[in-house]
Amino acid sequence: MTIDLIKYRKLVVIAAIVAGLDQTSKYIVQKNLDLYHSVPVIPGFFNLTHILNPGGAFGFFANQSPEVRSFVFIFVSFLALGFILYFYKNTPDTHKMLASGFALIFGGAVGNMIDRIRFGTVVDFLDVYIRNMHWPAFNIADSAISIGMAIFIYHILAKKMPMDD
Repeated sequence: MTIDLIKYRKLVVIAAIVAGLDQTSKYIVQKNLDLYHSVPVIPGFFNLTHILNPGGAFGFFANQSPEVRSFVFIFVSFLALGFILYFYKNTPDTHKMLASGFALIFGGAVGNMIDRIRFGTVVDFLDVYIRNMHWPAFNIADSAISIGMAIFIYHILAKKMPMDD
């Protein structure tokens, strides 16, 4: 097996695990928790709350028409997936953590894009808060994207860019 196939197998495996966990968790929430209802997990800090997010991160574009949102977010998702594949392809084999970060971003983008295609919105359910200050609800795909971006930013700050070497 060539190195490229091994490299892309890693992308597919990590992305499939992320998207699979994301979609499975969202299915469980949709089947077991009514929309806008919460179940306290850690009182005063963390709930499972079934929410639909029609916008992007932090509700971005939430006030646009469903048609505009759908077009913009699906188009941007495909564009982002293309960029991630480009960066992944050009990541040297010596940057395994960076490659894993790109795979996490890819899997998260796929997970949320599946929701947008199926429902026109994204299912969120992880609700972190302190008293009445709530972080915007999120999901496993969002978490994977955030972790992947943190790895990418670390590499930028450490001057370990994908094209180095």
